[in-house]
Amino acid sequence: MLRLSKKADYALMAMKHLALREDRGSSSAREIAALYDIPIELMAKVLQRLVRRGLLASQQGTRGGYQLARGPAQISVADVIQAIDGPVAVTACSTDEGQQCEQFSKCNVRDPLWRVRERILAALGECTIAELAADPPPRPLAKAAVFVGRPF
Repeated sequence: MLRLSKKADYALMAMKHLALREDRGSSSAREIAALYDIPIELMAKVLQRLVRRGLLASQQGTRGGYQLARGPAQISVADVIQAIDGPVAVTACSTDEGQQCEQFSKCNVRDPLWRVRERILAALGECTIAELAADPPPRPLAKAAVFVGRPF
C-alpha cells in the first residue's frame, strides 16, 4: 500500500497552516505543534528538514519562526513529501537508485509499475500547497442521535 509517513502528514499540515497565515507573518514550531496536537520535538525536526530543502525560511528571535520560502502555488505536495520521506517508490526497484532484485531480468511488471510511479509523482507534483490551503477546514464530527423506540 502506498502511504505517507506521519512526518510527511505533519509537514503538509504545517505547510498548509503557514500558507493560510502567509500575510500575518511567521509561526513557531511550538505554535504549530500545539494547534495540531503534534509533539514539539517532532514538529521542530520536520520544519528544520523543510528549511534544509529550501521549502521554508526560518528566522531567529522574538519575532522569529517559520514561513514559506516561496509562494504556496510554487510548492507542490511532491516537493514536501520528497523533502521528508525521500523519493516516492512503488516497489523496491522503482527508485532512481536502480536497485535490482533477483527477479529483475524476469520481472514483467517492473516497467508498468515504473509508469504508475511516474503518474503518482505527476499528480503529486500538480497539487500545490495553495490548493491544500483552499480547502475548507474539516468540520467537527457531530454526535450521532440515539433513538429509543421508533423514530417519528
